[in-house]
Amino acid sequence: MKSIEAGAAPVKGTQGRRRVVAVLSLLGATLFWAGNYVVGAGAVQSIDPLSLVFLRWTIALVPLLVIAQLVERPSWRSVLAAWPWLLALSVCGLLGYNLLLYFALEHTDAFNASLINAFNPALITLAAAVFLRERLTPLAVAGVLMALAGVLIVISGGNMARLISTGFGTGEVLMVGAIVVWTAYTITGRLAPKIPPITATAVQAAVVVAILGPVRFATGGVALPSTGTVLASLLFIAIFPSVLSYLLWNRALTVLPAAGAGVFLNLITLFTAILTVLAGQVHTAAQLVGGAVVIAGVVVTNAPAFRQQKRTRELPEA
Repeated sequence: MKSIEAGAAPVKGTQGRRRVVAVLSLLGATLFWAGNYVVGAGAVQSIDPLSLVFLRWTIALVPLLVIAQLVERPSWRSVLAAWPWLLALSVCGLLGYNLLLYFALEHTDAFNASLINAFNPALITLAAAVFLRERLTPLAVAGVLMALAGVLIVISGGNMARLISTGFGTGEVLMVGAIVVWTAYTITGRLAPKIPPITATAVQAAVVVAILGPVRFATGGVALPSTGTVLASLLFIAIFPSVLSYLLWNRALTVLPAAGAGVFLNLITLFTAILTVLAGQVHTAAQLVGGAVVIAGVVVTNAPAFRQQKRTRELPEA
């Protein structure tokens, strides 16, 4: 019996270390995605959104392809056979979402954009119930409504009467559009053939470059970074949230359940708040209260799925 226990201890310890590494990977991924809001808000002051999206995925494309080949070793023939799905995913996700995000950042601040984006998991849950016939529990409905209330607090600045009289701001409307197309991306992804995640991202990046390149050159050319600071911002966006975040996120998913990892997405808003405070931005009470309500609603929405996956989870042995 002692020999069995002694042999089990290293396995348990190894699993514990893998979970710690997975959690750190999720923290890194969400921190870099938060950085995309903050750095992107500065970058769009010098580079138009079309050029920024084109340059971002042009720079990220080569490392994504190399990593996909080294890590996932996909069957490229099978991948290319799914081109209609990949085209749809590219238009909704890497192209549509990022364009709307960067256009939104021309009109609203990074923290506001991240607060609206925090509603996305709840919207995805609602869309999955409508289009995929996934079961929507009363608790999930309550969570969606709570998250929606939080978004309205953020958009209205805490004054619903003003929102009714003046309507939504341009940045807020664009950001709502961004989470709608990302929801379409997510639902489409659940229906599409299963493709290794980094490979899928690399191919979608190639599609975005192929689409935006001719469009941008036909409409005045690509706006290149004019200063070292802008160049550094572009390189950060192209490498950290575009390549490293995907690598870290997918590494974590080999250890942790998807529902458990999904909870970490709420940290994007928290990290964005911290980064913007460090940058000197002052947040309003409506932003803080609304953000807390949104995150609470998202946690409530995803609680049933998280509990179910936690009960059935089996950690891989080392």
